[in-house]
Amino acid sequence: MKAVALTIAGSDSGGGAGIQADLKTFAAHGVYGTSALTVVTAQNTRGIRMAVALDPALVLAQIEAVLDDFPVAAVKTGALSNTGVIEVVARALEGRNLPLIVDPVMFAKSGDALLDEDALESMKALLFPLATLVTPNLPEAERLLDLHAGHLSAPEAIQALVRSLSPFPMLLKGGHGTEEQLHDHLLLPDLTQEFTSVRQFTRHTHGTGCTLSAAITANLALGLALPLAVERARDYVQAAIYVAPGLGSGAGPLEHFPFRAGSMG
Repeated sequence: MKAVALTIAGSDSGGGAGIQADLKTFAAHGVYGTSALTVVTAQNTRGIRMAVALDPALVLAQIEAVLDDFPVAAVKTGALSNTGVIEVVARALEGRNLPLIVDPVMFAKSGDALLDEDALESMKALLFPLATLVTPNLPEAERLLDLHAGHLSAPEAIQALVRSLSPFPMLLKGGHGTEEQLHDHLLLPDLTQEFTSVRQFTRHTHGTGCTLSAAITANLALGLALPLAVERARDYVQAAIYVAPGLGSGAGPLEHFPFRAGSMG
């Protein structure tokens, strides 16, 4: 039977992030993608022009419709917008024992806010206990861990965090730095693992976080163990950046079918 994954996230009219990136990533991995839309945005590579959150009842109905009929093997969340949506997502997933990747989307690549200020604590309280993995970038991790802005820009601060016991299973993404090497840290209760790759200096990085979390989800749906799922997902994103189509005048999208497009591998 074909593996099935569910993404619960927002729509990006430019196709580079959100539901669109997730479904393309699922397809690139041979996984059947299902979706529940949380917020509709009017955006392109330069930013978000408008965003409208959907009624939580509609979000819940979408999730339940999918889970009642499809053999979903893994789930991911992206932009959830507000506390009401977070509450129904948690209600729908609680007790189902499905692998859950939480991408704590707070801001778009352009800097536009995608999560209400008061919704962060709800996410931590309701979704993180259900999560197989949370995938924050450095600024998001600082918010989630109640650290001051810029705290994790110091390598010694990251190493201190790695040595401590993370309050939730986390892939700490280092992509917001400027050094030539990218360092991501997988922090689990029984495992700490560092992943390193060469940074690609390019403006075509719109949707990298969505794409990475979707690739991890797809790999979990295919039955891979979490550390290997993360490793394969990172390789996929690197390839997707390498052959990015060069679209838009801002932060351009990735090529979500990189191997078909003739990249490495």
